[in-house]
Amino acid sequence: MGKAELITSAANPLLKDIRRAVARGGLTAEGWCVAETFHLLEEALRSDCEVKVVLAAESVRSAAEGHVRGLGRIKVAVAPDALLRGVSDTQTSQGVIALVKPPEWRLEQLFRGCPLVLLLDGLQDPGNCGTIVRAAEAFGASGVIFLKGTASPYNPKTLRASAGSLFRVPFLQGLDASLARAALRQNRVDLYAGVPAREGVRSLVQVDLTGRCGLIIGNEAHGVGGELRSAALDVAIPTVGVESLNAAIAAGILLYEARRQRALVS
Repeated sequence: MGKAELITSAANPLLKDIRRAVARGGLTAEGWCVAETFHLLEEALRSDCEVKVVLAAESVRSAAEGHVRGLGRIKVAVAPDALLRGVSDTQTSQGVIALVKPPEWRLEQLFRGCPLVLLLDGLQDPGNCGTIVRAAEAFGASGVIFLKGTASPYNPKTLRASAGSLFRVPFLQGLDASLARAALRQNRVDLYAGVPAREGVRSLVQVDLTGRCGLIIGNEAHGVGGELRSAALDVAIPTVGVESLNAAIAAGILLYEARRQRALVS
């Protein structure tokens, strides 16, 4: 770690690049993730991701430098607290933003072993998407596909909600439903669409999730799209008093059941 760069102007190119990425809900112009919070910095380092720069508020400079001390390749930039708050994507900024190179994954990496793949079909809420990726890691999913029309995995909100899991869980972004369906068929993956409980829909506890399977989580308002729905078996989570659940909660329950079943036969 060399001498820290001091930033004093809101027109600084680094600050402008981060502001644009946050406003777009994606990567910087050079393809770096905006990872805000000390936790995401720690997770990026733990996951052996490349960190380009750590931007720290003056009030937390020593803490930020302590996280990367001995890692000479990482640049540190320091700005007044007010300037950093101006680019922050959180209501209460911790005063640290890292630019992290996102891992690059190939399609075949999502189907390793006995696949358990999550397909996010038109989910709009970055918080839901990130929370689902965190659950995917917790319950041993082999990968996540962000279908076209779904919030970006690189949205800073998605990244924060994943709590660092996006640095480790294989994922692909922007596939259209027909291409994803073809890839799943080629890899002999059975599809299951999470739908609200109603008469005639098979209950989750009646479905065998021990084989090669993909779980589809649909749009928060409209559910799973027709392209994948036509290729999938509808499954519902048994509930009492409510018809449907939040997308992230539903995904967590589906993943837990898959994990539970697989543990019994392993």
